[in-house]
Amino acid sequence: MESILKRADDIVNHRSEEKARDYGPFEESMRRAATQASILTGKDITTEDFFKCMIALKLSRLSHAYKEDTYLDLVAYIGALDNFKKEHNE
Repeated sequence: MESILKRADDIVNHRSEEKARDYGPFEESMRRAATQASILTGKDITTEDFFKCMIALKLSRLSHAYKEDTYLDLVAYIGALDNFKKEHNE
């Protein structure tokens, strides 16, 4: 059985083109979601903030019940945030 870290790496770093066909580019989707959250809250929410909110959501769900898919999503969001920060802050 493939490890959750390998599966998350596959999602974040190797299947982005496949996902882009379904949902558009991941980073662009996160940027748009941050913009929409900013409008809804009346606060400036950055793309980085939105990544962190999604990580918080996954952690919150894990405090309720174990679900492997939630762990996979959590690790994938952390990996995607790491990629985002490396691309935009270095």
